[in-house]
Amino acid sequence: MPSVENSRAGSVGWDAGAVHRITRHRYWGLHVGFVVTMVLIAIIAAFGWSPWPSRWAAFAMIAVLSISYTTFGRRGYDDRRAAGAFLVVMVIAAFVLPAVAPSTAFVQSILFPVLWCQLESIRGSIAASALIGIASGAGLLVASGPDGAVGTILIEGVSIAGACALGLWITRIATLSDERRQLIDELQATQDSLAEAHRRAGVTSERERLAREIHDTVAQNLAGIVMLTERARGDLAAGRTDRLEDRLSVLEESARAALEESRTLVAAGAAGVSGDGLGAALHRLAERSTRETGIPVTVDAGDCVLDRDAQVVLLRVAQEALANVRAHAGAASVQVALHVAADRVGLRIADDGVGFDPAVPTAGHGLRGLRERLALAGGTCTITSAPGRGTVVDVTLPTGAEPRLPAAAAPAHTAAAEALR
Repeated sequence: MPSVENSRAGSVGWDAGAVHRITRHRYWGLHVGFVVTMVLIAIIAAFGWSPWPSRWAAFAMIAVLSISYTTFGRRGYDDRRAAGAFLVVMVIAAFVLPAVAPSTAFVQSILFPVLWCQLESIRGSIAASALIGIASGAGLLVASGPDGAVGTILIEGVSIAGACALGLWITRIATLSDERRQLIDELQATQDSLAEAHRRAGVTSERERLAREIHDTVAQNLAGIVMLTERARGDLAAGRTDRLEDRLSVLEESARAALEESRTLVAAGAAGVSGDGLGAALHRLAERSTRETGIPVTVDAGDCVLDRDAQVVLLRVAQEALANVRAHAGAASVQVALHVAADRVGLRIADDGVGFDPAVPTAGHGLRGLRERLALAGGTCTITSAPGRGTVVDVTLPTGAEPRLPAAAAPAHTAAAEALR
């Protein structure tokens, strides 16, 4: 509907070429209406009253109007020049038909809708409506003479006013419909963009989770394997073959643990805590750390009922702390203590090593990943240390805490699959 679309485009600054032509489906209704109207006009011209002895002019005008609409008039809904040419034919028909058979002034019932759908602006449509009304009134005056001038003027005035009112109403409805469709399209685009942002956030969060899991499990086991291999090579070079059996045993255990944790991570799970709980897992971790490093690790951790995800977080904290002791502390002993209260659980890992300055930023991923993991679970971490005075890592976590991705995170299996690509 060019008149509607272009008037709207002019009023709100939209690109007329990009506006949805929401009334395009109505054109077929106009096509059918035009055909039906032409048939009715032909019947009226044949049987209605006429002041003329011959009505060939009316039938010729019906034929010209029908042929014009079929050849170029129907293209006027999208073509300015075709609309302008067909407007001329409509004005002539509005004059000729009533002049030959006054009852055929009924043709205005299709001419008004067609011109309102074809012309580009509201002003142009109003002017064309007045032009067709005047032409029809002139035709009626030709047929009935000056005696019917008052009635003709009233009839055509009402016709023009009604056509303009109806056209303006339809134009307003079409404008609102197009604006609503525009808003719906924008909303759909925004939803798609938001969904994509959520998907990316989920993938990023899952990648970060996998990075933490790999660092705290597989990477630490591999680091232990490297250290044990170096010690075994040193024992072999020094001829201490009696120690190789124990070294190889620990190597095998570490390799098996790394393999099992890798399989668990591939299955998008959380490795480390078995069915016997966090306390048993801490004791196993301490025993393996002692065998790998020779540094005695004592554990004070009884059975406790905690959410599995909270247990995984605390186990990862212990793994990271013991990995730092192995790599940096040079400690003679380590103590691990688990304390469970009504609403919080605490884990303390203390060593008597060389210590460090916590205010100095570290380049590794371990402490940063540890803090990120605790932040996701709603926990806190306090590191107390000083050069030459050892290190104490104190962690608190709400009981039942659940490590969680941001609300926008994608489903685990989808995000994990994308993260592993």
